[in-house]
Amino acid sequence: MGQVTFPDGTRVPALGQGTWHMGERGSDRAREAAALRLGIDLGMTLIDTAEMYAEGGAEEVVAEAIAGRREEVFLVSKVYPHNAGGRKLEAALERSLKRLRVERLDLYLLHWRGSIPLAETVAAMERARAAGKIAGWGVSNLDVDDLEELGPALADCATDQVLYSLEHRGVEYDLLPFCRQRGMPVMAYSPVGQGGRLLRQPVLVQQAKRLGVTPAQLALAWTLRGEGVISIPKAADPAHVKLNAAARELALDAEALAALDAAFPPPNRKRSLAML
Repeated sequence: MGQVTFPDGTRVPALGQGTWHMGERGSDRAREAAALRLGIDLGMTLIDTAEMYAEGGAEEVVAEAIAGRREEVFLVSKVYPHNAGGRKLEAALERSLKRLRVERLDLYLLHWRGSIPLAETVAAMERARAAGKIAGWGVSNLDVDDLEELGPALADCATDQVLYSLEHRGVEYDLLPFCRQRGMPVMAYSPVGQGGRLLRQPVLVQQAKRLGVTPAQLALAWTLRGEGVISIPKAADPAHVKLNAAARELALDAEALAALDAAFPPPNRKRSLAML
């Protein structure tokens, strides 16, 4: 299975698991946790969550999924912008750790940029790392100019988690090359789109049929085609988890890549960073 290396040398699977919209209904939590456990069994051991997701509910689902298996998992969570500094970050991190039932996160991300200065967020992240509460820190939904603002601290930033899929390719113009030049992986959220619109696109359906896979598998394999990208699809159904895992084995041929580029052209100019 493909792996991606963080700047500190830590290696993780290129295909992980997302948890956005998990934990929103109590009746679904056992099923969602079981899906995450299946994903771990299949080698998708990076799990991404956030205090925002179901206001901590997703973290509680993750806690159930990883119970007794903490050492198998690379655990990522994210802090709200309004909590991303000083004692607020410290308190938010403690709440996340409590919900997750762990003593340390492998990676803690600023979910998106707010009013708290980045320097203050970095300082709080570094204090948390020194205290052993997190192994590393990174950001999410930040563009090149934001990353440059980090200055020397950019060398300690593990990743930038951004919206990246066939229908959102803007990061390919400058952000993805910027991160690759620095050996900093990008984490792709919503890699198969939102609401199913992408998966109904005729070219995706046609190429998936030709290759004998589902449109979602094709869209997911597309995000995994290059270096330095970690893709984190969410799946709460066992069948979908298995299909996601199988997408790792799909090598896209020249015909598929050309057809997808024609339907979803790569950017030829700077675009505003897309977010969901």
